[in-house]
Amino acid sequence: MTAIFVIPLSLAALRMSPLDLSRLPEQAALLSAMVNMPEGSIELLESRFRDRLDQEYRTQGEESEVEPYISDWPDEENPDLEPPPASSQPSPSVNEEEEPVVTDPSPAKDPPPEIPEEYRGTLLQENMAGTAKNLLRYGAGKLRNYTDEPDSEIVEIMEQGMNLTLERTDAPQVLIFHTHATESYEPYDSETYDTRNTWRDTDNHKNMVAVGNALEQVLSDAGIGVVHDTTQHDYPSYNGSYERSAETIKSYLEKYPTIKIALDVHRDAIQRESDLIVKPVVEINGRKAAQLMIITGCEDGTMGVPEWRQNLRFAASLQDAVEQDYPQLTRPIFFCYRKYNMDLTTGSLLLEIGSNANTLDESIYSAELIGNSLAKLLLANMEQAEE
Repeated sequence: MTAIFVIPLSLAALRMSPLDLSRLPEQAALLSAMVNMPEGSIELLESRFRDRLDQEYRTQGEESEVEPYISDWPDEENPDLEPPPASSQPSPSVNEEEEPVVTDPSPAKDPPPEIPEEYRGTLLQENMAGTAKNLLRYGAGKLRNYTDEPDSEIVEIMEQGMNLTLERTDAPQVLIFHTHATESYEPYDSETYDTRNTWRDTDNHKNMVAVGNALEQVLSDAGIGVVHDTTQHDYPSYNGSYERSAETIKSYLEKYPTIKIALDVHRDAIQRESDLIVKPVVEINGRKAAQLMIITGCEDGTMGVPEWRQNLRFAASLQDAVEQDYPQLTRPIFFCYRKYNMDLTTGSLLLEIGSNANTLDESIYSAELIGNSLAKLLLANMEQAEE
């Protein structure tokens, strides 16, 4: 805990002479990501992303850092944190178009819970569908390029369209699992929150397993074979979560060679200040839905994901399908130099459904909507292949 917070801020202080308060959030975010990289490669991250922090992105309230996972479980070792690289700004989008109006959702509906003032934080809800001009486009979807891959090449890959075709079989073709199953949500749709909340829960009725259940049900109802693994890979120890989930994926691929898609369902965490967290939310059919952020990785020679282009095509196709059905339900795709077990299939994606500031109800609703769009996409692509 001390290393996570004190070291980045100390390094930031040392590097700022004189102190530049306007850049403190940027520097802290960059240095925190460097310190927590599992590979421990501060020099690599500095050289790759030096002077590329996206101020517009942060001032618009669209931070998209993967949950820092401050574990409330007892661990003797340091957590194997998996944050993405610090924000970098892509070059202008190849396909510029007029942005739709992004409106914030209606006010919180639940009365504030009784929280002692010293533990009371601010919860800010925002529509984070993305309005920056430097977003890359495919259909109705958007992507933020946090890599050195040329924007034109990324767009060209996305425009190749859907890369997966399901078969007419009752066997499982979709695997849903949770590297961090114990992630949980806020208990209230409120403007305040309890700063003592860890947003972790081993009760599968209250954590990511419940969200995965909703996604599984929709796909199954559509006639798509699904297997949902409910293993809590992050409990009792957070250490090695991705290694353990990798073994789980491999075991299912061996048991069911028909599996083509592996979805790792998480939730994000967006903390702008020490006592301010953000809820990405949009209203769909008069009901609040937690916004989805798809994460897909890229290869830089060290990731070991040679088929990353196939995952990117799937990510772009899925987001386009969701956005066509439910405009502004998604945040821009997070395209970065990360692995997240995406080397194991060509249909591997990490889905961040909401953040710790969303409610479980909002996230389950989103999973149902996402499932509707995914099922329609997969079935339409299968029928097209059969023609």
